[in-house]
Amino acid sequence: MIDHAGAVALAQRALAHLEVGTTDQADDVMRVPVEEYLDPGRWRRELDTVFRRVPLALALSAELPAAGTYKALDALGTPVLLSRGRDGVVRAFLNVCRHRGAQLCPVGTGTRHRFRCPYHAWVYDDHGSLVAVHKPGTFGDVDTDALGLRPLPAVEGYGFVWVSLTPDRPIDLDSWLGDYARELERLELDRWHVYEQRELDGPGWKVAYDGYLESYHIQALHRTTFAPTSTSNLMVVDAFGPHQRILYPAKSIRTLRDLPVEEWDPAPHCGTVYTVFPNVSVAGAWEGHGVVSRIMPGPTPDRSRTVQTIVTRVPPVTEEDRKYTAEFSELVERGVLEEDYRTGFDVQAALSSGANTHFVFGRNEMALQHQRRWLERLLADAK
Repeated sequence: MIDHAGAVALAQRALAHLEVGTTDQADDVMRVPVEEYLDPGRWRRELDTVFRRVPLALALSAELPAAGTYKALDALGTPVLLSRGRDGVVRAFLNVCRHRGAQLCPVGTGTRHRFRCPYHAWVYDDHGSLVAVHKPGTFGDVDTDALGLRPLPAVEGYGFVWVSLTPDRPIDLDSWLGDYARELERLELDRWHVYEQRELDGPGWKVAYDGYLESYHIQALHRTTFAPTSTSNLMVVDAFGPHQRILYPAKSIRTLRDLPVEEWDPAPHCGTVYTVFPNVSVAGAWEGHGVVSRIMPGPTPDRSRTVQTIVTRVPPVTEEDRKYTAEFSELVERGVLEEDYRTGFDVQAALSSGANTHFVFGRNEMALQHQRRWLERLLADAK
């Protein structure tokens, strides 16, 4: 569970800013070349030296809730199959038959312990082993032990299934998360439930993800969605290596001032975003409803795909719960798709106009600056 003392301390930091109209800030503004959003070579390096090298949170544990459940997805053009075996362990494979390369499962989720290739009916079990070759008497001798599905390094932890898209690059989750593991653990995402999931087309992945990392735009862009309840241009930010915990206080946080601190319940008054570098946002997980967004680069530098998953701490069973959850889901989709991404597409279309040679990340866009510094650091380390 969320640490109450820690939550109170964060709420106190937010209230202190609210009283004087300030926010957590970086030391200076940051200038970022617009070319970094346009250059295909740079974009390819981001994919090859960051996305393909770090542990990616490709699924929530809640998406594979029981033995025999699976998820097939496309990750940067790589077909991936996640399968929870009869032993409860989630494994990752290339979703590719070893006979003639057909994909075993279409993108989506389901339940099965065996995967039958739709092309020539070769069958694999949930450990990736080849267990049946169609018409073996006419096909000829093959070494079935050598023709199992190609595995990818995978680790389940802190509510996510983490996968390395580079087969020979094992995952050291403790090293990757460090102290942030405890922050994710407190969210108890492994106990949450998937209510709804959708994919959204977006602009280039950096244009899309930039919007998750600052609240400077809330009042101007989200006047009818998030602005009525959320403060604008007020952030409390803490970094854990490349990952960040961001608090965007609700306007209702003012009501805490009238209560003794020992009676505070910060959760209803604190909008939180937990980021997982380089591309995941977990928003709203201090209360009963949240949204997990995974932004993946698209097939070209100017496009991305966002998997947006609405999660609930407990399944909505009453009519009132179902109505609230449906309204929450609709609000999130509208705010992101019709406001954030519509504006993002406009930004993307104007990048090559020459109007700007650099973007300016303000001191009040502290989390955005931190994300960019870590991106540059990993790109430099890979040279």
